[in-house]
Amino acid sequence: MYQPRDIKILLVDDETSILEFLELGLQNEGYQVMSAQDGISGVNLAREFQPHVAILDVMMPGMNGFEVCSMLKKMGNVAVIMLSAKDEVEDRIKGLTIGADDYLVKPFSFQELLARIQARIRNQFPHLLTEVNLGPFRIEDGRKEISFQDQALALSATEYELLKYLLINHGLVLSKARILDQVWGYDFGGQDNIVEVYVRALREKLNDLDHQVIRTIRGSGYRIDLP
Repeated sequence: MYQPRDIKILLVDDETSILEFLELGLQNEGYQVMSAQDGISGVNLAREFQPHVAILDVMMPGMNGFEVCSMLKKMGNVAVIMLSAKDEVEDRIKGLTIGADDYLVKPFSFQELLARIQARIRNQFPHLLTEVNLGPFRIEDGRKEISFQDQALALSATEYELLKYLLINHGLVLSKARILDQVWGYDFGGQDNIVEVYVRALREKLNDLDHQVIRTIRGSGYRIDLP
């Protein structure tokens, strides 16, 4: 598994009690953490700290969380999780539109926040992962190997990348177009039915005859659900 000490997290919230709680909890988990109590300080700190993940409160005096998110996304590859005291659809849409990667409504479970941080790291910083255990699967990226129920799968390079992509995005429905872009590349000139061919091959190797591991979501794409 990745070492949390290699992961840098920036917290930006004007509520001191929340900052102290999250900072202590994340440091205890092994993450490098820095915090700021306003948007401008948060942006300046991000330039120096270069965080992998930024957790931003939406409502702050001066520069709000949406503005901070927009500026951080222009700086480079940073995963942004927005925090809001209200569950407004418009706020979620606005945050996602400007580039936020996830959204949590206060009050929230610390364990849920941890799970979302780990999901963003798997998705956006796979190079930091050496070994990841996901349910019955184990990904060993250094060896380009995936095991299922403790048995190493004999995978081609493309099968490995496809299964890895499905796994690190488990729980999400992935369209054929999105899979093609991420696994085969934007300049791939073939037909999207190649995704079906490779999914069929993976199912055979997983003995997934009833499609309970790699699920087909009719009209939408594929999804892996993990316990």
